[in-house]
Amino acid sequence: MVETKKKVSKKKTAKKKTTIRKKAAVKKKTSTRKKTATTNRKTAATSRHALTDRLKKDLSATKKALNVARIAAREELKLVRVAAKDEVAVLKDQLAEALKREKGLLKLSEQKARKMFAAGERWEKKQLAKIKKAAARARKKK
Repeated sequence: MVETKKKVSKKKTAKKKTTIRKKAAVKKKTSTRKKTATTNRKTAATSRHALTDRLKKDLSATKKALNVARIAAREELKLVRVAAKDEVAVLKDQLAEALKREKGLLKLSEQKARKMFAAGERWEKKQLAKIKKAAARARKKK
């Protein structure tokens, strides 16, 4: 005999229905991004303005320094020109004195040359006279 086994039925437990919960509305991050973007823009603008102000101050200070340097250079050039003019005047005086001395020396050397030439001519005349006398004596003796 074949015994058939009865299946014992198990009670099914009641399944709970899974309900899909609606998620609460999440705040958009873009709003916070906008806030950070505006703050970033503001900080960038303030730092840029501070930088431009500082650069403007530096530029004006540099311009003032250049003007002072330019004025000082002009004054120095004026002094240099005056010193150069004075030096040129001294050199001109020295040149005039040197030329005067040279002319005097040239005059003296010309006078000496004339005297030497005159002395040479006198000596030559004396020698010619001696030669003529000697020649005349020699003729008389013969």
